Amino acid sequence: MSDSHVNTADSAESATSSPKRPRMSGVGRVLVAVYAVLALAATGRSFLQIATKYDEAPLAYTLSALAAVVYIVATIALIRQGRVWYRVAWATLAFEFTGVLVVGVLSVLDPELFPHDTVWSWFGRGYVFIPLVLPALGMWWLAKHRPDASAATSGDLTRTDAA
Repeated sequence: MSDSHVNTADSAESATSSPKRPRMSGVGRVLVAVYAVLALAATGRSFLQIATKYDEAPLAYTLSALAAVVYIVATIALIRQGRVWYRVAWATLAFEFTGVLVVGVLSVLDPELFPHDTVWSWFGRGYVFIPLVLPALGMWWLAKHRPDASAATSGDLTRTDAA
């Protein structure tokens, strides 16, 4: 008798909740694919640069490695579901966008600061400006695909929420 009560409650809950809009469809898949390719490219490039000529431009190569890590985390966060991963995605995309803008401006104003290009130099010129456009597109996509309030789990609640 208790099992039928649970099934009835589950059915009523699913009937009233709106269908979820998955982030991994349409443009979301393209976004993740581009992030994955950029993560691989930045990781390979920075690894090779650090391994072979780190002493020539340590700041530039370290920034390229940092960008690679950001792209890897962003790719994973865009794929994973839940509020925590949603927040991680926002944080990585905002960090990336800020990095592209700051390093882009610095590389234009003081080219000697970056004797070798980074992923973010000249606003991502070496990567066809994808590092500049991609986080803006990603943030737009995230804003359109917020997790539902019904997706909250008991782990998302704080003590004051539970009281």
